[in-house]
Amino acid sequence: MRDRYESPLSSRYASETMLSLFSARERIRTWRRLWVALARAESKLGLPVTEEQVRELETNVDNIDFDAADAREREVRHDVMAHVYAYGLAAPSAAGIIHLGATSCYVTDNADIILYREALRHIRGELLAAAKTLAEFAMQYRALPTLGYTHYQPAQLVTVGKRATLWIQDFMSDLEELDWVLSELKLLGCRGTTGTEASFLDLFDGDGEKIDEMNRMIAAEFGFEKIFPVSGQTYPRKLDSRILNVLSSIAQSAYRMANDIRLLQHDRQIEEPFESTQIGSSAMAYKRNPMRSERICSLARYLMTDAMNAPMTASVQWLERTLDDSANRRISLPEGFLCADAILRLVKNVTSGIVVNEKIIDAAVREYLPFIATENLLMEGVKRGGDRQKLHEVIRSASMEATAAMKRGEKCELLARLAATGEFPMTGEEMNALLDPSLYIGRCPEQVARYIAGISPLFAGADESDARITL
Repeated sequence: MRDRYESPLSSRYASETMLSLFSARERIRTWRRLWVALARAESKLGLPVTEEQVRELETNVDNIDFDAADAREREVRHDVMAHVYAYGLAAPSAAGIIHLGATSCYVTDNADIILYREALRHIRGELLAAAKTLAEFAMQYRALPTLGYTHYQPAQLVTVGKRATLWIQDFMSDLEELDWVLSELKLLGCRGTTGTEASFLDLFDGDGEKIDEMNRMIAAEFGFEKIFPVSGQTYPRKLDSRILNVLSSIAQSAYRMANDIRLLQHDRQIEEPFESTQIGSSAMAYKRNPMRSERICSLARYLMTDAMNAPMTASVQWLERTLDDSANRRISLPEGFLCADAILRLVKNVTSGIVVNEKIIDAAVREYLPFIATENLLMEGVKRGGDRQKLHEVIRSASMEATAAMKRGEKCELLARLAATGEFPMTGEEMNALLDPSLYIGRCPEQVARYIAGISPLFAGADESDARITL
């Protein structure tokens, strides 16, 4: 296949599970299962479909002759009818009742919903596995002080673990949205050419109850409790928007996390995994680039953009049906799932092997700790009889001088400057006693432990089998 284009999502990034789920074989196999379900329901409800015909269809679900179907499609220019023909060749006694009363969207749309449900379930497992790995990391480093940043400028201390909970919380928000989408999934059912069920009204001699029962039977066979109350020829394309929106949301969370890691790797505070024989640059042999985090960001941008396809499609569905959705959906939905799958595999890979350079982190903390400690110093100075406003000005003036010195490449020495003023009612030794980073992390360890305890029950059975794959 080296002489033909192949999507990198297939050749480089997505898992075998997702590739198999959206394969042509699985799609047509699902079409055939839907034809079996339709025939079974019609047989039980009294239409001229025998149990032997249903059994022959069941026996040949996996007996797919793609060559015969392809040849037929070149002739008739219709993919569904081409596979009706190929299925009839495999199950000749049932050839005359395949697709009885149905329209193409019975198999295409219902199969899509079934496949999307399975893909969402797979994504859910990957999302939980990634969050579980991050949760273990957060607990391990819940009390390790690190410099906080606002506007990417040094700010009050947090902990390495607390920062990770911000990433986890984003993913948990995505999980809530994904679970809601799954809970609201409905099957289209078998509704006819414009959703009126007119063909089945003829077949069942005007008995609407039998039509409803047929649809309930089909839905139950695939594990659906609900079908859309009304429809045109297709299921409402708003469903596609919901699905791609939640995949985009996952991409947003992953991008945020990966971008943070890239920033921190620049400062050598934390690093993504790097294999012993890995090459960082073809020219600069010393390079250790955050290539996996960069790849997460790159794929996430694609997925966030891909999600725009669904609302544009949903907004232009003319009346009962238009076919300008078909080609777009064939690409945008499967590739959205493949991309989300690839992103979460990378997230698991990165988070399972994050390197924390504690000495680098401590050095950054120590450099800025005198500034961070000034509020505590101010309070202690007032306790010792100092004037709050005067001491504030002393701290402000000394801080500006210390900052200017640092910009010249000199040491900070803020506390020495404060002690030298003679106006601060504390010695240098007393000031230095307040420079314990653990005094400035607030409730971070408690916040991490409490948060992780609250979400840990969700992680039971989370799959981590390919967390350390080489990507």
